[in-house]
Amino acid sequence: MSTLISRNVTLSDRRTSIRLEPEMWDALGEICTRESRSLHDICRQVDRERTQSGLTAGVRVFILSYFRAAATEEGHAAASHGNSAKAPPDP
Repeated sequence: MSTLISRNVTLSDRRTSIRLEPEMWDALGEICTRESRSLHDICRQVDRERTQSGLTAGVRVFILSYFRAAATEEGHAAASHGNSAKAPPDP
């Protein structure tokens, strides 16, 4: 039994489906909320910018890239979390 969840998305000229793990759908939902963009809009962007992989793989790479960028010191500071390297130690 697969743990992948299928959802339909509308690209510029067609409707297609993407199968992702529940955690990936959660992450993509967080990105949509943070960026104030729809799922369809993000998938259209990924579809336009991908060069080799299929749409589903392109979405996974997009999610990974998004959170990797946020995990840098600059990305962390831009998210108003401050510099994690300078955080005080836990008591």
